[in-house]
Amino acid sequence: MRLGTRIFLANLVIFVLCFSYPVNWAWDNLRARYLESVEDPLNDQANILAALVGAQLEAGRFDPQEFGRVFERVDRYPVLARIYNLEKTGVDLEVYLTDERGKVIFDSADASRVGQDYSRWRDVRLTLQGVYGARTTKARPGDPSSSVLHVAAPVMVHGRIAGVLTVAKPTATINHMLLGFRPVFTQVFALSALFALAAMLLVSYWLALPIRRLTRYANRLREGERVPLPPLNRSEIGEMGQAFERLREALEGKNYVEGYVNTLTHELKSPLSAIRAAAELLGEPMEPAPRERFLANIRGETSRIQEIVDRMLELSVLENRKELDRREKVSSSVLLRKVLESKHAVLTQKALQTTTSLPADLTLEGDAFLLQQALANLVQNAIDFSPPGGQLELSVEAEGAILRFVVRDFGPGIPEYAKTKVFDRFYSLQRPNTGKKSTGLGLNFVREVAVLHGGRIDLGNCPEGGLRAELVLPRLEKGE
Repeated sequence: MRLGTRIFLANLVIFVLCFSYPVNWAWDNLRARYLESVEDPLNDQANILAALVGAQLEAGRFDPQEFGRVFERVDRYPVLARIYNLEKTGVDLEVYLTDERGKVIFDSADASRVGQDYSRWRDVRLTLQGVYGARTTKARPGDPSSSVLHVAAPVMVHGRIAGVLTVAKPTATINHMLLGFRPVFTQVFALSALFALAAMLLVSYWLALPIRRLTRYANRLREGERVPLPPLNRSEIGEMGQAFERLREALEGKNYVEGYVNTLTHELKSPLSAIRAAAELLGEPMEPAPRERFLANIRGETSRIQEIVDRMLELSVLENRKELDRREKVSSSVLLRKVLESKHAVLTQKALQTTTSLPADLTLEGDAFLLQQALANLVQNAIDFSPPGGQLELSVEAEGAILRFVVRDFGPGIPEYAKTKVFDRFYSLQRPNTGKKSTGLGLNFVREVAVLHGGRIDLGNCPEGGLRAELVLPRLEKGE
């Protein structure tokens, strides 16, 4: 399982564990909070009505029938009220009154209850004892939606409790409000959960991103690409990336030195052996002609050693660069013309005809010196493998966001066995005209320049003969 997926699932488990109980608790206690909000005004109403009845009892003019007609009048007149989403069309408040023994002396809902003993009910019993009395009773046993809330207040006459007045209100209104609130509650929770899931996904992606970058970096290094260390955060992952980069540099430096020592030793063996043999022979008496031939051989092999060392130094400096030190706008046509000018003498010596196609407005960004050296290597190879009096074609082609520098010759091309080796250090093919080989470092140098500029070098034989070399580089749009 990927790290990002693990982080997301861990966050999801934590989210479910931390929020499932609070959400269930909040919903389960929501009804109780509604009941509390209703009980408070019921208590006020009960105390106001109890004080009114107590005053009438003290004055000796309390009439239960007259009190009942008030409720009958309320029932006759319609109530038109819209309380948020609740349409209220009637008064559902009930009142009953008991004496000091708990006997009912008035009931607004049912006059037949007068005379019944309510002293066992919690609201009446506690209030007669001088404490707060309230109860919730189901009108239909087993049906929670039929609950009725009863709140009582003492009826005081001459400073003593002369009875109990209870105000009762069905909880149907509360049930209606809860049913209306449930979709809103569910919608808000669902939206919050979706946002939380999205946040968890983003956090998981953000936490795993440096590791994915480091993995891609390692894979590209394994494939032989030269890539810089990707941007990482300042956490332990960033420290691991820095440690990884230092390890890579140490290993690369060791391998680099070992590889260069081995290849350089191998390449220097042949010219050194020739110089040593010629020097030993020069120590013996001989005619001037052979002596001059051996001296020329020593000079030639010495020049070859010097060229190998110089090229190796250039290539080692180039391979150790992770990016270009400087960038400038370079005109492709000017660049290729400078290369042709530098090769004018060699082209004239072999009587080679050159055909160019150089648009004037194509530019790129890079190191002009390195680009010129790379193109000069490609042109020199084309000259070396072209027959005398032959032809070279040089062009610059634009294709989307890239430029192609094309060098086309009409020589023998690359043999099939050499196609996978031409970019190796010190690998070289014999020149058709001289039978000699070059240092075998030119194409390797061209590839390093291409990589530094974010491009590539492609070689391919043409069906009609010859070789087509393409240096493919990112272009700089006109006007930038």
